Amino acid sequence: MRISIIGAGAMGGALARGFAKAGLCPAGHITLAAPHESTLGRFAEAGFATTTDNKAAVAGADVVIVAVKPWLVGGVIDEVRPALDCGRQTVVSVAAGVSGDELKAMLSADGGDMPATFIAIPNTAVAMGCSMTFITPVSGGEEAAGKVEAIFNAVGSTLVVDERLLAAGTKLASCGIAYAMRYVRASTEGGVELGFKADAARDIVLQTVKGAVALLQESGAHPEAEIDKVTTPGGLTIRGLNAMERAGFTNAVIRGLMGE
Repeated sequence: MRISIIGAGAMGGALARGFAKAGLCPAGHITLAAPHESTLGRFAEAGFATTTDNKAAVAGADVVIVAVKPWLVGGVIDEVRPALDCGRQTVVSVAAGVSGDELKAMLSADGGDMPATFIAIPNTAVAMGCSMTFITPVSGGEEAAGKVEAIFNAVGSTLVVDERLLAAGTKLASCGIAYAMRYVRASTEGGVELGFKADAARDIVLQTVKGAVALLQESGAHPEAEIDKVTTPGGLTIRGLNAMERAGFTNAVIRGLMGE
């Protein structure tokens, strides 16, 4: 498989590193395109194919991923549309906020055929093979859909959703990365106040979060079921949980997700 990624910023770069790390295809079969050589240098050094020519990037690719800022998507598609092989290639937009109808209009602007097209919203953990990616079909059959799901399943988990849920998925999983990081930072600061050095406190928190995730993934249990196992009556855990709730912990998380 050959994958071309137009845009070598935070998300484009994370996708390339994640695909190569997962063994989805060799780094040399992944092409990154960006306007400036200076952006591409570190990727070329890592063995990826690079180019400043978007049309050249599209040629020979099985999957073309558009990973530029939303306001640049139209210009990129206008540029590469004549070079697309609509019967063979699949186009995936990872630009949040660009709708399926907008992509259809862009890709069929010349009145010709339209390639199989999908919206995918991963998060930056894709670089580590741990993304939560939401996928919405725009056009294309089951074979193309299966190919796109397989690509993103190689770098984490996927969920195929109606387009109306993409914004919610972005808040929960993409913005959620930042929210989780903020919890790690806060817990680390608390660990320092408890007497640990900052690096040790961070490592403790990271391992604890990793353990909590593993417990829930393995058991499939509701979080409260696992919480109940460690909340001894009158103990430290229940006192800490109640103190967090008095400070509005759950409400703050929900309000953050809602953008209030």
